Amino acid sequence: MELKSFSFNSEMVLVGRTRTCPALLSNSSSVRFCSQLNCFGDNLAAETSFHHINGTNGSISSLCSRNLRVLDASDDVYEGVVIDSDRLPDNPSTFAANLRFSLHHWKKVGKKGIWLRLPSEQSDFVPIAIKEGFRYHHAEPGYVMLTYWIPEGPFMLPANASHQVGVGGFVISGSNEVLVVQEKQCAPANCGLWKIPTRFVLQSEELYAGAIREVKEETGIDTEFVEVIAFR
Repeated sequence: MELKSFSFNSEMVLVGRTRTCPALLSNSSSVRFCSQLNCFGDNLAAETSFHHINGTNGSISSLCSRNLRVLDASDDVYEGVVIDSDRLPDNPSTFAANLRFSLHHWKKVGKKGIWLRLPSEQSDFVPIAIKEGFRYHHAEPGYVMLTYWIPEGPFMLPANASHQVGVGGFVISGSNEVLVVQEKQCAPANCGLWKIPTRFVLQSEELYAGAIREVKEETGIDTEFVEVIAFR
């Protein structure tokens, strides 16, 4: 048995591991047991919780222990994480504890966007995730998709895909030079690549207007639309 006690007026705080200790309860009107967390590497930890007992007589109940694990997930190409919805815990309390532990781990290792797809059968997990800071992304028959952005600063995960059209501006100067740019925000594999200015057309925006606008926004250069070169 390992036990440490700290008295604060009529309340005694016990930290340690034990099952019964009536002697410590005889002169105390309130006993509060604290929680402790023992870590075993980055992906696993054991959390031991203790109970609060009121009264002058009684015995300390058994300890409640649970293992904390990083949720099963895969990395995406944007330094984010896609949680495996087929391997989520069945118990809401276990899910809540493991989700909190996972977010701490992913923040520690430098991950960015987190994607969590919850099926209808586990809809009771939705308020748990929202409480931890997730936000709604989209919903379809049978599931809801939630997202979480770890880095400080603007939320960079894309909105839900609907019918989006992208445009690229192929700009040629009077001296036959082609305008190219480098993206500041892109997948790691594309960093440093030179490309023509591209982006999505806004809702209700004409293709030519979108191309002119994107070139202006990305480079500050005013252009004139001539023709559509290709579709793909």
